[in-house]
Amino acid sequence: MGVATSIPEHRYPSPPEPGLTPQEMVARAEAIAPALVERQAEVEERTFYGEDIHEEFSRAGFYRILVPRRYGGYEFGIDTFMRVTMALTRGCPSTGWMYCLGAAHALAVASLFDERAQDEIFTDGDFICPATVMPSGTAERTADGGWLINGTWGYCSGSPYATHFVGHTMVTPEDGGPPAPMMFIAPRSEWTRLDDWGQALGLKGSGSHSIRVENGRIPDHFTIKTHMSQISVTEGTPGLALHGNPEYGGGQLSFMVMEDAVLAVGMAQGALDAYEVLMRTRTTPFPPIVGRSEDPDFQLRYGKAAGMIATAEAATLEMIRRWKETCARGPAAVTHEEELKLAGICSEVVALSWRAVESYLFPTAGSSAVKRGERIERVWRDMSTFVTHAGVSTFLATIAKRELAQARFGHE
Repeated sequence: MGVATSIPEHRYPSPPEPGLTPQEMVARAEAIAPALVERQAEVEERTFYGEDIHEEFSRAGFYRILVPRRYGGYEFGIDTFMRVTMALTRGCPSTGWMYCLGAAHALAVASLFDERAQDEIFTDGDFICPATVMPSGTAERTADGGWLINGTWGYCSGSPYATHFVGHTMVTPEDGGPPAPMMFIAPRSEWTRLDDWGQALGLKGSGSHSIRVENGRIPDHFTIKTHMSQISVTEGTPGLALHGNPEYGGGQLSFMVMEDAVLAVGMAQGALDAYEVLMRTRTTPFPPIVGRSEDPDFQLRYGKAAGMIATAEAATLEMIRRWKETCARGPAAVTHEEELKLAGICSEVVALSWRAVESYLFPTAGSSAVKRGERIERVWRDMSTFVTHAGVSTFLATIAKRELAQARFGHE
C-alpha cells in the first residue's frame, strides 16, 4: 500500500454551489428584485426585510459573494457584489441598503485581519457585518491581553441578521499620548440590537438599528489599532498574502464610498421604473389630453432623467473596473490619491442620480403619484435621507475633494 506524501494542512469547506457563476448570481438578484417592489411598505413597517427574504438571499449565496473561498465563500469580487446590490436596491431601496451595508464588510475583514482572526471569524460561510466609522464607547485591557468593550453605536445598517459588528472606539496608547481610534470586530454573542430604527424620513426599512455592547470581550487579534479609513494598503495586506487575490489588497476607503454610488444608481433606476409606468398609464393634465408617452414635455423629462441615470450607471461600472485594475497592478498602485479620484467619481454619481429624481421625476410625476406609499414618493424619501448621510454630505461633498487636491499638490 502506498503512503501519502502530501497531505493538506487544512481542509476548508466548498461553497454550497461550487459551479455557480457570477453571471448566475447577478441573474438571481435581478429575478428577485420585482418581488421586492411589492413588499416595500411591509419592510418599512417592520424596519428591516423579512426572514423569508433573508433566507432567500442566503440560499442564493448573496452573503458569500465577498467571503474568501478558503472559508466556503464564492469570492466573486466586487463587480458581482455591486451588480447584485444595484439590482436589489432598484426593487427596494431599504432592502438594498440593508443588504449592502451588512454584506460588504466581508471584503474589509478578509483584507485587513490576520489568518488567526479570519479562521475564527469566517466560520459560518454567510457573513453579515454592519460597520460604523464614528468612534464611541470605551475599551479596557483585560488580564489576558484582550479588550472589554462597552458602548452604543448608532446607524448599524444590516444589524437584524448580522453575524458580527465592526466598530471603532478611542483608546489611549500604551506608551502614552492622546487617545487614538481602534477598530474592532465583535461576534454576535457580544452585542444586542436595539429597537430604535424607523423614525427617519426615509430608508425606514434599512435595518439601521443601534448596537449596544455591554462588557463584550474581544480578543486582541480582533482589533486593529487605527481607523478603517486611515489604513494604507500600499505595503500589502494580510488578506492579500493569505488569499492571493488582489481584491483583498484593495483600497478600503474607495470601496466604502463606491457603495454610495451603487445604492444611488439603484434607487434612481427604481424611480425611473415607476415613472415609466406613469408614462404608459397616465394622461397629460392640460389639453391636449393625450397619453404622457405621447407628450413632448413628458418625453423630454423621461429622456433627460434616463440619460442622467444611465450616465451614472456607466460611471459606476467604470469606477469598479478601475478599482479592480488598480488592485491587479499591486499594492503600491493603491495610493491615497487614486482612492480619492475614485471618491470624486462617486460624488458625481450620487449627485447625478439624485438630480434625476429630485429635478425631473418627482416634481412631474403628479400629486397622486407622490402620496404616501407610492413608489416614487418612497424613493424620494429614501434618497432625501441618503444624501444627508455623512459619507455623502460631508466626506464626498467636501473632505474628499480637498484631500484629492492636497494629495495631488503635495500638501497632505
